[in-house]
Amino acid sequence: MSAEVWLEQLHDNGYRVTSARRAVVDAVFGSNHALTPIEVYDAARKKYRALGLVTVYRTLEKLEELHLIQRVHQPMGCQAFISAGHGHQHLLLCQQCGQVEFFEGDDLEPLTKSIAKKTGYQIQDHWLQLFGLCANCK
Repeated sequence: MSAEVWLEQLHDNGYRVTSARRAVVDAVFGSNHALTPIEVYDAARKKYRALGLVTVYRTLEKLEELHLIQRVHQPMGCQAFISAGHGHQHLLLCQQCGQVEFFEGDDLEPLTKSIAKKTGYQIQDHWLQLFGLCANCK
């Protein structure tokens, strides 16, 4: 998938493709680091100086609604965003450099079934993020 496909999806879902939105998409697309809205704003302003922070937040919200990016919850509580993986995947986040990698967790199904049985919950979804140091930082 390319940044142009993201822009087409925005357009196809009724959103105008403006220079500001294009700058936000370019800043987020393909990054292997989770970016906070402020980091997206700083990167996108290099391409579009008149960009407003509200536009960044709204564009990130729209991209998330379209499942093109996903929210990353960081240990310090600040939320960031990364290009969404394909299918249901989990995240590994480097606490030193911020690199993000996706991994599949198919083997979590027995655990979720066991928890559901013990608690009586009907588990509908799960989300897993692991924090540590990547191979370059350890």
